[in-house]
Amino acid sequence: MGSKFAPNSRVCIIVGPRIDLAEDLIARFKGLFTNELLIARYDRTQSTVAYLNGVKVEAFPSHHVDTMRGLTDVKFILSDESDMYPIFQQREARAVMEGYIGKPSSDPHIVLVSTPKAPGGLMQQIELEQDSLYHKLKFDYHYGLEGLYPIYSEEQIATARLSPEFGREFELQYLGLVGNVFSQLSIENCQKIAYNPENINPNAKKSIGIDPGFGSSKFAIVITQYVDGKIQVIHGEEYDRPNFAVMIDTIWKLKAKCGYISNIYVDAANPEVWESLKREFDEPFNQKYISDQIAECKKLNTHIENRMIVVPVPFGAEGAKMLQHAKWLMEEVEEDDEDGGSSLIAIDKRFDKLLTGLRTAQAEEYKLDKLNTSFDDLVDAFRLSLIFFKRNKE
Repeated sequence: MGSKFAPNSRVCIIVGPRIDLAEDLIARFKGLFTNELLIARYDRTQSTVAYLNGVKVEAFPSHHVDTMRGLTDVKFILSDESDMYPIFQQREARAVMEGYIGKPSSDPHIVLVSTPKAPGGLMQQIELEQDSLYHKLKFDYHYGLEGLYPIYSEEQIATARLSPEFGREFELQYLGLVGNVFSQLSIENCQKIAYNPENINPNAKKSIGIDPGFGSSKFAIVITQYVDGKIQVIHGEEYDRPNFAVMIDTIWKLKAKCGYISNIYVDAANPEVWESLKREFDEPFNQKYISDQIAECKKLNTHIENRMIVVPVPFGAEGAKMLQHAKWLMEEVEEDDEDGGSSLIAIDKRFDKLLTGLRTAQAEEYKLDKLNTSFDDLVDAFRLSLIFFKRNKE
């Protein structure tokens, strides 16, 4: 442990969200030492604690990291697989660890280690910090091929590349965990269709999906057009801490750039946005009028977008149906294509955030799990934009 760790010092280790991981780590740590002068042969301390040369080594599961507060003589803190903790646990773990900086008798070295998980998580936040507390080291798989005793072989890496997790596990990419909504094959297929998102067909049918967010939320806009039998994504962006007036102006500028717009679909939970847009299009924006129109369309089995351009969509009632529809469009293929099957949807690789969102989309009974879905606002805007493209539309 060295001179830094005098007797009565503490070493704290934070591990994943289960207590048995903390117990397993301490058991393995104890197994490294058999000399009873270093660590008691019959160590009767609790299963998450070990003593070595008078230094207390204790492991804490991330969901109980609050129990790590208020300790004395903390000299070293290690957080293992930090990016894998749930977001709220990441914030709490960082707050607790950095709370010891500058404390009398503590002022520890802090080390965070992790495979990257999703964009916007703890590791990427630290990586992007300009004036950071941390010295940052990144080791991709190439380091495992070096030296006299490499931990990987070229053959192992070649096999690992076949996994959709390769970029995250071996190349330090923040891709999130693979979701359970859209198949990886469908996501790959939609990227194979060559097109230029800058080539906007002014006469093509176009749909805009808007998932408004203000304050700490993000404002997402996805625009699709129907060209050559394909639904092409021509805009997919999210905006941080947006200003209401600026976003309305942004939508109007995008509309002007695109030319003809068939429909604009907006989360109904944000009436200030869709009411403003309806004013711009000189449409009635009275909520009772809209409710009556929706009810009548359901009764007559007709499409509400035939009666209005700006369509408020309630996620509570329509969210699952929208996600199912998006999944169907993503996975439906044209079997007569030369490549053996081509996606109905084309997404250019420059829309990497949207692709990551689709790749990580998690849902239970088609209710999107936003905590475990990266760029969930973009996924919502995407599925809104796809409402227009119904199976019976040409």
